[in-house]
Amino acid sequence: FMSETNYYQILGVSKNASKAEIKAAYQKLAIKHHPDRLRQKLGREPTEKEKKQAEEEFKKISQAYEVLSNPEKRQNYDRYG
Repeated sequence: FMSETNYYQILGVSKNASKAEIKAAYQKLAIKHHPDRLRQKLGREPTEKEKKQAEEEFKKISQAYEVLSNPEKRQNYDRYG
């Protein structure tokens, strides 16, 4: 469900979000989508497909945070996408 590649949309923050807002959004999502929590979330053993999906989502969340939490990278992202 996170096929959206816009980093702001992935983290659920606005384009003028502060660094603190970005960090808080990331932490919330990282906990919710962490692959290690999948079994607990599902209440059963996850399938390989579910594991892979969770890892992909977590990777997207982490990438978005890595760019948006770095002022230089964020500036380039805002400028060039």
